[in-house]
Amino acid sequence: MLPLSGKTEGDLHLRAQITSGSRFQICAAAGYNVQTDQQMNATYAIGDIHGALKALKQLIARIAPDSTDTLIFLGDYVDGWSESAEVISYLMELEQYCRCIFIKGNHDAWCESWLHGIMPEPSWQRNGGMATLASFNKLSAAQRLHHTAFFERMLLYYVDEQYRLFVHAGFTSTHGPVFERFEAMLYWDRSLWELALAVDPHLSKESIFYPKRLLQFHEIYIGHTPCLNYGEDKPMIAGNVHNVDTGAAFTGKISAMNIDTKEVWQSDQVWGLYPDEKGRNA
Repeated sequence: MLPLSGKTEGDLHLRAQITSGSRFQICAAAGYNVQTDQQMNATYAIGDIHGALKALKQLIARIAPDSTDTLIFLGDYVDGWSESAEVISYLMELEQYCRCIFIKGNHDAWCESWLHGIMPEPSWQRNGGMATLASFNKLSAAQRLHHTAFFERMLLYYVDEQYRLFVHAGFTSTHGPVFERFEAMLYWDRSLWELALAVDPHLSKESIFYPKRLLQFHEIYIGHTPCLNYGEDKPMIAGNVHNVDTGAAFTGKISAMNIDTKEVWQSDQVWGLYPDEKGRNA
């Protein structure tokens, strides 16, 4: 098995496990007065943002999270609308108020590469990268270092105590993301979502033909592939896979889903908040 971009599979698995540790255990060990799981507040999965700070602030105001809530961001914070660097600054402020988990998306990987002095493939600039460059070039050297550190600590995936997986795109290994041979598939794959859409809903999970990838987790939450591609402007559910990308980079909205109640919150259509811009509609 190949190492994942300088990390062994064990390193990647350990990183995911540490970050998915019990809030009760973590807080109790620190000496805080903690709540039981039954008393815990809400957890929200939040889809792709793509530089739309105005829509993100609008969404967070509509959710109105408590300081004990958890926000799990599924990646693609940058590339599209004009406020990518401002989105990162806002997210760093937000995590001072409530627990936030940040998953890395493919656009974030591109931006991180550029921040490290390595220009990504030309398609980056054609897919929202130009707006990101303009936004980040307004930062001071110290601010850019602070933002770079934020990208470096994004997670490739996260698994909670109920064995729910949160990943930007998907995974290709039938044994789960810890066995993924190519790290980039965690933020580039589309086959997991296509597989979930294609499975016969009447096929028993006990069948030898049921896809093993979909049996690895109780639920899977992804972004990456806009639901707008399927004529939907709200998050979609296919089997146990929840797609929360509702096309904010294009003509859609930023969405959030309460992962326990499945209630959905959305911003306004992003293009209406940036009337003089095209986002990724160019």
